[in-house]
Amino acid sequence: MSDPLLYRVEDGLARITLNRPQRLNAFNAELAHAWAEATAAAVGDSTVGAILIEGEGRAFCAGGDVIDMATGMGGNDEIERLAQVIHTGISTLTSSSVPVVAAAHGTTAGGGLGILLASDYAVVGSDSRFGSLYANVGLTPDLSVSAQLAATVGERRALQLLLTDRMLTAAEAVEWGIAAEAVGEGDAATIAAAVRTRSEEVARFWLAGAFGAYGQAKRLIRSRAERTFPEQLDEEARTIAAAFGGPEAQGLIAAFAKRSSGR
Repeated sequence: MSDPLLYRVEDGLARITLNRPQRLNAFNAELAHAWAEATAAAVGDSTVGAILIEGEGRAFCAGGDVIDMATGMGGNDEIERLAQVIHTGISTLTSSSVPVVAAAHGTTAGGGLGILLASDYAVVGSDSRFGSLYANVGLTPDLSVSAQLAATVGERRALQLLLTDRMLTAAEAVEWGIAAEAVGEGDAATIAAAVRTRSEEVARFWLAGAFGAYGQAKRLIRSRAERTFPEQLDEEARTIAAAFGGPEAQGLIAAFAKRSSGR
């Protein structure tokens, strides 16, 4: 049996690959725990400057594995515990100062939306589709969908997805703000490859530049709800001052000044 999740770090990029392609990368207990462990490892690794999330096979993530829930789990308490395990991984990513890109080809449904929205920049395939579909099996939103979807697209649009079986196209997902860009053309495999390539380009762009500053900008946006407006201004002032005194900014500012002077 293959591992439900693959994790590796290369040149500062942590790659988290959901690896249950036969179940459209839906979460079971093993994937839930592997996800929590991998996100903690990525955020806790000082050599990691960017994180990429992707899925094996023909889909990004179909949320929770409802078949496994129905046949292999002990009941309500176990469902709640596993949801909390996955939620821990989502919170780890969203509260971190490491920028995260998602490579979301194929279908993203149910809790998969929460995994997608745990990224800070999502690249999707031109043939991708996105939907809630919770009520189709009598379930309610989890994996941060009720929080992150509403924050991303607004309450009314979130309700449109959660109260219907509508599947958004890639173009609609970009328009709504769920995805940053849709790429690829041709068959499904070619589009999936284009999504992975573009997502890695985004991550490498962060790593080649001031990835510490990108990460702090992400943190400021993601954590803003925790502070009042004056507190947010204070946090901005503190953060930019700390950045200014660091080697990353000092080197880039010196290079900028040299270019500006024409020397």
